[in-house]
Amino acid sequence: MYKIIGGDQREYGPVTADEIRQWIAEGRANGATQAQPEEGGDWKALDSFPEFIEALAAQTPPLVTLPPQTNEESSEASLDNYIARSRTLDIGSCVARSWELLKEHFWLLVGASALVFAISLAIGFIPFVGQVSSRILSLALWGGLDWLFLKLIRGEPADISDIFAGFQVNFLQLVLGGIVTSTLILLGLLCFILPGIYLTVAWLGFSPLLIMDKRLDFWPALELSRKVVTKNWWTIFGLFLLTLLIVIAGVLALGVGLFVALPLATGAMVYAYEDIFNPRSARVS
Repeated sequence: MYKIIGGDQREYGPVTADEIRQWIAEGRANGATQAQPEEGGDWKALDSFPEFIEALAAQTPPLVTLPPQTNEESSEASLDNYIARSRTLDIGSCVARSWELLKEHFWLLVGASALVFAISLAIGFIPFVGQVSSRILSLALWGGLDWLFLKLIRGEPADISDIFAGFQVNFLQLVLGGIVTSTLILLGLLCFILPGIYLTVAWLGFSPLLIMDKRLDFWPALELSRKVVTKNWWTIFGLFLLTLLIVIAGVLALGVGLFVALPLATGAMVYAYEDIFNPRSARVS
């Protein structure tokens, strides 16, 4: 018997080897799909199990995701998986991989980060409505930058236009999320600062991509992000603090360093998102 993670990142099972072979034959799973023996052990790609090699070799239909389940038990199982992955999050690895990604796509990522920063700054200076507009559009703007990084991390084609994806992908939910997060974080900062710090870390690191990548409505995305962060606060807060220090160091480097520090910090957070919510080997192509 096995447990398996579908293309929707939900856990299924336990199921028999024959059922998995049937899913492979139907195109609902492939060699990259993650599975775990019911008795325990590491999650591994199906092509790491000798018993499925023959079925994988014979696979020809186009791949689709396993059908989503919406019951409460399935949701709790997904949350448990996300929390478990957050506990094994390697901060150093996130930063190191972000640095390698930055070196590989230097001008694209530096240019995209500078453009998003400049647009955000320009919106803030619009007379009368600038500050309000900046808060409303914050998740859409910065979520677009995250989206560009996510596509590159996944090995997908990407270009500078991807920074505007937030205005096309689940835009309304990003706007609503921007209004709620900016308002409540501001209130939290006014209430002895600590609540604002908590909400900043709990919401801003992962919620834009949960809205865009998972197509979640804004409140479920905020709640999922908050629950995962809260269950492993110190690790994720440590990553958030490290990325903040990277950005501050960039500003102190005559300001010019910001344009390298910003994409480095952004990439580290997006790698963390991918490690927690979408293990790379689990994605169905």
